[in-house]
Formats: sequence, C-alpha cells, structure tokens
Amino acid sequence: MEVKYTVGKNEYARMSTEMLRETFLVTSLFKTGEISLVYSEVERAVIGSAVPAGAPLVLEAGDELAATHFCERRELGILNVGAEGSITVDGQKYPMANLDCLYVGRGAEAISFESDAADRPALFYLLSYPAHTGYPTTHASKEAANPIRLGSVEDSNKRTIYQYIHGNGIQSCQLVMGFTSLEEGSVWNTMPPHTHERRTEVYMYFNIAEGAGVFHFMGPPAETRHLMIGNGQAVVSPMWSIHSGCGTRAYSFCWGMGGENQVFDDMDGVAVTDLR
Repeated sequence: MEVKYTVGKNEYARMSTEMLRETFLVTSLFKTGEISLVYSEVERAVIGSAVPAGAPLVLEAGDELAATHFCERRELGILNVGAEGSITVDGQKYPMANLDCLYVGRGAEAISFESDAADRPALFYLLSYPAHTGYPTTHASKEAANPIRLGSVEDSNKRTIYQYIHGNGIQSCQLVMGFTSLEEGSVWNTMPPHTHERRTEVYMYFNIAEGAGVFHFMGPPAETRHLMIGNGQAVVSPMWSIHSGCGTRAYSFCWGMGGENQVFDDMDGVAVTDLR
C-alpha cells in the first residue's frame, strides 16, 4: 500500500508542480489484474482500485492498517466505472453493472472482485474511511441514485450529480459518495468553488477521452494552483483547499467525502471574483 503524507497550506505555497503532484495526485490506479491501494494521511482515507482480469482479486488489509481484514475498522464505497463484474462480500455476491455502487460496512471480512469477461474487465474504484459503527452492505444501480441536475449551457457546466451514499440514501458512518457527469459541451465542475472546513474530499476523474485532459484547481482561494489530470487519476482535497476543474471536453468524476458530518451541502462558498 502506497502512503501519501499531506502538508498544510503554509507549506503548499512553497511547493513546485512536481511536489504538488507527488503529494495530492494519485496516478497508480486501474492496473489490469491488480488491486492498487493508497493510504492518505488526510482523514486516513484509503483510495484504491481493483481490475480483475481472470482470477478473482481479494482485498486484504496489509500491514499498514494493522487489522485482520480490510473493513475490520473501516467502511468502503465502490463504484464500477468499467464493464460488468461482481463483488462478493462474506459469501454474498453482488452483480455490478457500469456505474453501480456498493457500500461495504464495518465488520465485513471477505471481499473479492470479479469481471464477467477477462477481456472486458470491470474497473472498481474504492474509497474507504475509518468507521466507529457498522451499517449493512448495500448495492445501488445508477437508476437508484438520487439525481441532482445543476448548471447551464451558458455557464459551460450543465451536469448531473448522482448521490449514492448520503444522509437520505445508502446509510454510512461518515462516508458520502457519488459521481457527477457533465453533458457534452460543458466542461466546468464545482464552480463557483468551495472548501469544506469540517471534512475532506477525494475526486477521481474518469470518462476522459483519449487526448483530452482536466485542469483541476486547488489551494486556498487566495492562492490557487492547478494539476493536470488524466483518465482514472484521483486528487486528495484537504479542508483548506478548493476543488474545481475544467476539461478540454466533457468528463465525469467520482466524489467522496469523510469528516465531521454527512450533510452534502455543508460547504464554505467562494465567489469567483475572490479567487486568485
């Protein structure tokens, strides 16, 4: 398990582009036939992926978690951004179509991943936070998600937010998770931007077309920087940082949060005119 240590906003101001990418950007996801895991010091999140291509892949805790199994003291959200597959949790098999979500509660012991076809693998994105209590493992399809349509063509940000794990959806300890899909011709996400003083967020960008990219903006509102994002890469956003992006064409991203509460709109807004 790769480990990434965070920095504060004072250190951030002195960091080069290479240092920013090393600290906040996760580029090691979605390796065929492997489970990839990154332990982030920010809220002690674990960001990962599983791409089964043949034999099932088994999720293990590793030495970093000092646990007998991955979800011994954690909860886990999973979004399939690839072809059809399945996830088995303690003997219960859950079919996973494209953009299906599975929540795995604290205490689950045996978790494994499979693809229906080895040449068309499922692409399972994983996001986990510590949990002090357990909730039932729950599956949801895209049709069962709560859709919120925002933005406009005039602002280049017409998009749909699909909420899966949240206060009025799949119940969890602290994890909130879903994804956002921009319509063709729209490129801006989370604009006007905001920070989360009471929790942190991880963005994983996907459905980025070949040759396209996304400029992810981060940092305190008065001193923003950007990271260039490729398909299947994730960004860790600490409490003091905005998190917004602009693509060279439409794309999607999975958002996940952990921290003090689960209120989706608990955010500290920043006016566009106040950005620097």
